[in-house]
Amino acid sequence: MKDIKERGNQTVVTEFIFLGFSNHPELQGLFFLIFSVVYLVTLLGNLLILTAIRINPVLHTPMYYFLSNLSFLDICYTSTTVPIMLVNFFREKKTITYEGCLSQIFFLVTFAGSEGVLLAAMAYDRFIAICYPLRYPVLMSKRVCAYLAAGSWLCGVVNSLTHTGLTATLTLCGPNQISHFLCDIPLLLKLSCSDTSFNEFTLYVSSATFGVSPCLFTAVSYMLIISAILKIQSAQGQQKAFSTCASHLTVVVIFFGTANFNYDRPSSGYSLDVDILVSVLFCIVTPMLNPIIYSLRNKEVKVALRKLSKGHILSYGINDESRLTIK
Repeated sequence: MKDIKERGNQTVVTEFIFLGFSNHPELQGLFFLIFSVVYLVTLLGNLLILTAIRINPVLHTPMYYFLSNLSFLDICYTSTTVPIMLVNFFREKKTITYEGCLSQIFFLVTFAGSEGVLLAAMAYDRFIAICYPLRYPVLMSKRVCAYLAAGSWLCGVVNSLTHTGLTATLTLCGPNQISHFLCDIPLLLKLSCSDTSFNEFTLYVSSATFGVSPCLFTAVSYMLIISAILKIQSAQGQQKAFSTCASHLTVVVIFFGTANFNYDRPSSGYSLDVDILVSVLFCIVTPMLNPIIYSLRNKEVKVALRKLSKGHILSYGINDESRLTIK
């Protein structure tokens, strides 16, 4: 077979076959349409957020600097899996090369890990803004924000390089079928015919360091934030303080909630359809929801997006009028 080669006395996998969505061959067209729409909404929503922050000086603050990083991460994260999944809907044999699989794992782990740490940095930003407002300009200077954002990306890259390198050392003797629509570390560990104990140990350590720790840090930050908000005398002041955190808190709950259910649930006792659904929520739906949540719950973002749309409409009207004048 072309996808499994002989090397000495061992068979070496050179290609993987995705079995995701194979239970519903009659719905391939519908799945393609749904995921295409979701992907386009994700790209458009996050690009609008990036553009609005870029051109609006009012949004040149630490909170929106981190939000722009989050939007860029969401675009990268969803683009790692969705395009190849959409192409595979039209292929009878849904395959990915061994090198392509490792590349997908590298980028998937990089962007997911970076996003978890970045959400913790955003929680720290909200904590300083509400609990230490007078020291906020110093504690959250441009340099500090740049360090926090760069640190988030660095954590994701280092974590990903470690796991991708360890995954590359696995001996994969076949079968070469992955019961999913993407490549992920636990899925390749199941296909390995070599010892995976060190890989699994590293995975647990990484999960605690880059998954549980940011989640706990964020939870503690919000406990302190809520405690500080409750001490505010006026109801209007409490509402205003909480409104600055509501969008981020919603995104945090969705991200860590779906991540926890995706990676920390028992590996047995769930059907392929449930596995696919959970991964779709984490890898595809969550990046789409983030810009929607921020645009619906954040007044400043809503105003910026409204100005952006009006600017385009006005620009279009002026150009159209100038063309009529020339004629």
